[in-house]
Amino acid sequence: MTLDHLMTESDAGPLAAPTSRLVITPVQGIGEVRSGDSLAELIGRACGKDLRSGDILAVTSKIVSKAEGRTMPASAREEAVEQETVRVVATRTHAGGTTRIVENRLGIVAAAAGVDASNTADGTVLLLPEDPDASARAICRGLKRDYGVDIGVVITDTLGRPWREGQTDAAIGAAGLTVLLDLRGTPDASGRPMSATVAAVADEIAAAADLVKGKAAGLPVALVRGLDTLVTVGGMDKDPGARALLRPAAEDMFRQGSTEAFEDGRRSGTKTGYNAGYDDGHAAGYEDGYAAGYAAAAAEARRRARSMGGSR
Repeated sequence: MTLDHLMTESDAGPLAAPTSRLVITPVQGIGEVRSGDSLAELIGRACGKDLRSGDILAVTSKIVSKAEGRTMPASAREEAVEQETVRVVATRTHAGGTTRIVENRLGIVAAAAGVDASNTADGTVLLLPEDPDASARAICRGLKRDYGVDIGVVITDTLGRPWREGQTDAAIGAAGLTVLLDLRGTPDASGRPMSATVAAVADEIAAAADLVKGKAAGLPVALVRGLDTLVTVGGMDKDPGARALLRPAAEDMFRQGSTEAFEDGRRSGTKTGYNAGYDDGHAAGYEDGYAAGYAAAAAEARRRARSMGGSR
């Protein structure tokens, strides 16, 4: 979505914000979520008649994982991490053990593939939802069916960030709303066209909602009101979801950690050096062998010549 889609007749200028007033409220009464629960029903009952079209719900991924039965014994944590990992980005050994930053099967780069032991039953770990975008669409459809509202849903998870201390919530699943707001080509405050600004509004919503949800308050859902223009009415099955936030591999300038990049370079250098050495040695051996063969043939010719001369 571009900024033009967010403009209204009352907007004062081309850089008017998507909203002039934003209200984020924690949703009370969700309760403990168990495998097989319908999140649309739980959230609908908790929100009651307060829910209206244009609202956005920020839903913590942990209750999605619980409802979908994405639980494993804590003793199988390493197995779970391996199961979810498709590529190791970086590893670092420290006093507390080894931290692995990996790309998981969803394309998300996170510590331990997003496998987490917090806010779950003792002796268990939670894996990320099987398909967070599909989970968000299911909540959208359920609330549309039961309450007749067109809303957006953001599935959130806590992620670290390169070059920055601390963690923040980000969108790992989304439905029914714009996740990227493309401002390229629109003028800045000085009238100059912006050339690179694409706002990750779904991540911004996730981070803002976490301020009222908290990590230990038992409030896994927040209601975000005031961003109606970001909600794509009737588009829950057409929008790209949070996958649109993942940077393509071809554009990733920091695809590996320093240790992994060094090791790849060492292996590549060793292989190249071995091949070059083999080729040089083979060529030298061929030349030496050719010279030795030629000398031997010449010596044999001279011997034969002398023999024939002596027989006369």
